[in-house]
Amino acid sequence: MQKPMTLTTTRKKINLPVDKILPFLIPIIVILFWQVSSTLGWLSSSVLPSPLAVLQDGIELTQSGELPKNLSISLYRATVGLIIGGGVGFILGFINGMSNTCRLLFDSSIQMFRNIPHLALIPLIILWLGINESAKISLVAIGTMFPVYINTFHGIRSVDPNLIEMGNSYELSKRQMFFKIIFPAALPQILVGIRYALGVMWTTLIVAETISASSGIGYMANNAEDFVDMETVILCIVVYAVLGKISDLVAKSFESLLLDWQNTGRSNA
Repeated sequence: MQKPMTLTTTRKKINLPVDKILPFLIPIIVILFWQVSSTLGWLSSSVLPSPLAVLQDGIELTQSGELPKNLSISLYRATVGLIIGGGVGFILGFINGMSNTCRLLFDSSIQMFRNIPHLALIPLIILWLGINESAKISLVAIGTMFPVYINTFHGIRSVDPNLIEMGNSYELSKRQMFFKIIFPAALPQILVGIRYALGVMWTTLIVAETISASSGIGYMANNAEDFVDMETVILCIVVYAVLGKISDLVAKSFESLLLDWQNTGRSNA
């Protein structure tokens, strides 16, 4: 006797990584619309060259070595300026956050200097340091110092007093109090300051490299402007955008790594 056949349909559920696709959706749509507009002649190449023309220009500059050379110089200036400025900002924020005497002595003066636009110091820095590397790095350092300082200072000052009281009840030493309670509690605010400083870093570097520079991405853009080379100008803007995005992703990765204890604590609660 033949058994009745039963048809079973298996539906495979396809899980698309929507969270990873959505952030790139708008940039992709903009680039496609930009390319179509250029191809159909809606956009003149003298006003805005097509993405393919910009890409071709980037390939040529990479093969000639000009783009890698200027890119490495810009990265060097940005990194050194951020390390110096961020380091000084962190030390000042730490000292003023931990000591009431230092806060009363230094914070008011620092806040006064913080309200001066650091780009307004360009003429003074050029007169003091000339137009060499130290002038550009100094400008980046000044720009990145204040975001790190203000967030470190407020991060330390806004630590929950109950946590401090708990540390005192456990008779923790000053060193233990800082590394086990104050610094972990202030770390989210400090990382916010670093992320903000990264944005200031690239903005400052663009300005620094377009003024009396002979190398760097900003110099490339300025030089291309003199020759009405629109492809290179747009390429430099895209490079800055990509560098800014990469640095933000690196900062977010550090946040996820260093603040993993927050998610662990919430999941255990």
